[in-house]
Amino acid sequence: MNRFDFSPYRRTMVGFDRLFDLLENQSRASSSENYPPFNIERSGEDAYRITLAVAGFKPADIEITAQQNLLVVQGRKGEETSSAQFLHVGIAQRGFERRFELADYVRVDAANLEDGLLTIDLVREVPEAMKPKKIAVGTQKTLSVVKDADADSAAA
Repeated sequence: MNRFDFSPYRRTMVGFDRLFDLLENQSRASSSENYPPFNIERSGEDAYRITLAVAGFKPADIEITAQQNLLVVQGRKGEETSSAQFLHVGIAQRGFERRFELADYVRVDAANLEDGLLTIDLVREVPEAMKPKKIAVGTQKTLSVVKDADADSAAA
């Protein structure tokens, strides 16, 4: 197992703690976490879609929680009261939890379950105050000295 030591970088780089934490947590994640399978696609300049294969799950069995920079998708299969006797069970019936780290200003727009595929649409909405702005280059304003009114009255 490869472990990366980010401590030399943590000492010299300020403000990148979250990035290093994400990298360390990802390296700790077990490679056996492959259920349910999923796709992540870019559907526009600021739009994304996560598609999970959740055959056998109903909308009531799935819970989607969006927090700041984290999307958690959980599936819990309800107890089936069936008298059927299975000779082979090849369709996964176990519960799952998938976590997706989201960038800043990414929000969940919609979620839909159809034909065994759960699609979650994400949109990145950067606030106007955070968008880059062009600054016009013009003449520099001249600065003037402002006289203190209290100092003038104290001198009198």
